[in-house]
Amino acid sequence: MIKRISSCLMALAMIAPALLSQDKEADRLDNCGTVIKEIMDIPDDIPQDLIDKAECVIVYPSVLKAAFVVGGSYGRGAMTCRTGEHYTGPWSAPSMMALEGGSIGFQIGGQATDFVLLVMNPRGAHSILRSKVKLGADASVAAGPKGRTADASTDATLRAEVLSYSRSRGLFAGVSLEGSTVRPDNDANERVYAKKVTAEEIIFRGAVAVPPPGQKLIAYLNRKSPKNTSDPNSLKE
Repeated sequence: MIKRISSCLMALAMIAPALLSQDKEADRLDNCGTVIKEIMDIPDDIPQDLIDKAECVIVYPSVLKAAFVVGGSYGRGAMTCRTGEHYTGPWSAPSMMALEGGSIGFQIGGQATDFVLLVMNPRGAHSILRSKVKLGADASVAAGPKGRTADASTDATLRAEVLSYSRSRGLFAGVSLEGSTVRPDNDANERVYAKKVTAEEIIFRGAVAVPPPGQKLIAYLNRKSPKNTSDPNSLKE
């Protein structure tokens, strides 16, 4: 009996960390949906014209500045892209993503900051989902314009593969993430989907369905921006 109880306790000790990790990923996905909705529903937000031309959206909720001071720490979030060969379908199941430190310009120090990145062309989408990408080197990045009347046709906006935004203490702004890196978090994907699956398989091959914690994020984007208004020629690789 004692041996049986001991075996059960050992099994629980092994399972518990995995269950806690799954809960963390579920909370993170749910928070991604909350962040994108709160940001897109405020008056001085990401221009609708830009979200309609974005091929993918990456959300990093509650990234701490301290995480970038301590080497090896990073923020984590999720990425979704429009499905279909030319990014004309509904938004995909989310891939978990990591954001690693660089010369990140926080306007306010010492508190959590939400980041939203818009991926504006197929090359940027494939690069980010395939491996670690250094923003400003492997993929061009610019602080995104904001406000419903913002000019979304500036040279920086037109050239950038990634447009980045931040929200901290209620203040929302375009912010440069040049020098930081973005990459798929494959370990987190395995925890979310209970099997080994790559970011490209999730996004481009429809290998998995949208998990319940990610439904808020995907449903909101499908409602807010159901159609890709980019020039069709720009979506052909």
